[in-house]
Amino acid sequence: MKPQLREFIFEELIFVADPQTFGNDEDLLEAGLDSMGIMRLIMFIEDQFKVTLPDTEIDPDNVKTFNRLEAWILHHKS
Repeated sequence: MKPQLREFIFEELIFVADPQTFGNDEDLLEAGLDSMGIMRLIMFIEDQFKVTLPDTEIDPDNVKTFNRLEAWILHHKS
């Protein structure tokens, strides 16, 4: 799951000089993920992983790191 998330985020949403060194607990928001990027990311996640992420849970804490994103997705994956 994380490889697909990393590929999408670093190819489509934010630029980091060396994505390989970006840790799973580093702050995606500080790296440049903005509100429009979050919406695109949620659409990607719902399509890619066949999961529905509730609008009420769209919160910076849930998308702040790769580890938090993965936990949020797995929480809603049936």
